[in-house]
Amino acid sequence: MKNIFISLFFFVGINSFAQEAGSVGELLKNEASKTEMQSPKSGNNRNNNSNNSGFRNPNKQPDMGRNPNYQWNQRNGYAEVFLRIPEYGFFTVELGDQSISNSSGKYRFFDLQSGRIPIAIYNDGFLVYRTTLMVQNNNRLVLDFFTNKGLFLLDSYPVKNQSYGFNDWDDVWNNFYGNPSGNYFNVMDDNTFRQFFEMLNKNAKFDDNRLSLINQQMRSSMFTSKQVYELVKLMSFDKNKLQLAKSMYSRCVDKDRYFIVYDAFDFESSRRDLSEFITKTR
Repeated sequence: MKNIFISLFFFVGINSFAQEAGSVGELLKNEASKTEMQSPKSGNNRNNNSNNSGFRNPNKQPDMGRNPNYQWNQRNGYAEVFLRIPEYGFFTVELGDQSISNSSGKYRFFDLQSGRIPIAIYNDGFLVYRTTLMVQNNNRLVLDFFTNKGLFLLDSYPVKNQSYGFNDWDDVWNNFYGNPSGNYFNVMDDNTFRQFFEMLNKNAKFDDNRLSLINQQMRSSMFTSKQVYELVKLMSFDKNKLQLAKSMYSRCVDKDRYFIVYDAFDFESSRRDLSEFITKTR
């Protein structure tokens, strides 16, 4: 099975708008064969107590006395994987020797050893995706899965402690897709944006310098339409405003409100040019 190497990135989850499927994260290759995907998983259905609820099968007799010497060994480290499937359906996620089945779309795995761990995803008993994760000690991988797009690694976070509240799940991700009250990774909060805006005003007196600093910031940050409007309006010339508005469109988290940016232009021809650009981009 092909190795997948995961680079660690540390982003700040900031309140803004929800992502679109596949717009964020590193797509992990599906290694499940067509034959496997066309065959249902044996014993995997939503009425099976041993798969759905985590309870042991009461009809199976335990192997008593086979391992009388118990050992607790944490030398291999501690890691976590959080996976979300924002779709209707009953899914089973197998990660190493752990398995979770439900229709809630939330799958949290704890007490994982660091290293390469296989992950398989089943929909109503049929294998739909399989790949390998590289988990590291004291880190939590955060992933999203879409049946029509694949498995995306969103980020990796250091595990500061192992005590979680009920709200920690939604704090890790942006909220439900399409919900404008959700979070989006790496969006500038208002305070940080204000500092960035003031820095531009103070240190960049010309459009070229401003464009250079904004382009540099776009490599690591996302923006709202309102923030884009303020940055575009800061430009002195319409040609530079248009250039910036076009380049920032892909880094905007609420593209449905991008019409706000039109008011930053002085000329109608620039508004029309941006409108045509957006139409072609969609």
